[in-house]
Amino acid sequence: MKFFLKNYSLLRIEGRDSKDFLNGQFTNNIYSLSSDSLQLNAYCQHQGKIISLLWTFTEDESYYLCFHSSLLEVVINRLNMFKMMSDVRIEDVSNQFFLYAGVDEQQANSFHFKSNFFLFKSKQKLDNFFEEDLWNKLCIEKGIPEIYRDTSEQFIPQALNLDINETGVSFTKGCYPGQEVVARMHYLGKPKRRLFRFTSQFEVSIGDNLNVKDSKSLKSSGQVIRVTKNDTEYQFLGVFDVGHINDKIFLNTDQTKLVYLIHE
Repeated sequence: MKFFLKNYSLLRIEGRDSKDFLNGQFTNNIYSLSSDSLQLNAYCQHQGKIISLLWTFTEDESYYLCFHSSLLEVVINRLNMFKMMSDVRIEDVSNQFFLYAGVDEQQANSFHFKSNFFLFKSKQKLDNFFEEDLWNKLCIEKGIPEIYRDTSEQFIPQALNLDINETGVSFTKGCYPGQEVVARMHYLGKPKRRLFRFTSQFEVSIGDNLNVKDSKSLKSSGQVIRVTKNDTEYQFLGVFDVGHINDKIFLNTDQTKLVYLIHE
């Protein structure tokens, strides 16, 4: 199955210093990228909060970053701010290619994540593809998070489960913005919030709060970060307080709008 990613942007990073530069900006190890691999990275600010998630691959001595278009200006500006005098060229090539993702299918010139997920770019629009909504649904089922402009700079990598099996974070690479906070949580702490999959009969939107009855916290117990609708049911990924996973959970301030944790 192939999915057209119409709401995603693509940056090309070139130059003699591009590998070192990107490795010093992102949470994963750019040096571990092979010619056909697709790597999930988090781009964090100095407090360890994720600005954007980036699908990263390399081709013809260039690096490509694929991420949600709502964060295009933010990501470009931040990369340019940190490149300083490095030999690095950053180009938005979103208008030069069509972006596609897929699963469980062979595709020439594609880049693979966890063996059965892949991403590729094409200069021509393809036939026989599915819309992005179905890709979003598949990612939710597989627990793959996303960051949008409305949820940028709110979560550390551990809250999105990126540390589990080092899916999106390497703890053996060099420094990057926010690395001290992320590493301290990994070695000395325990995340209070993790990523879970939920279902609800009520309308759910990105950024909605998840609450529990009689919570003593002044903050919500969680937040919705990725949503899809199946007929009359909503499924979504939410960052949620581990200590409340067995409590009754509801949307925002309406205790009648219950949501249910999907146990897998």
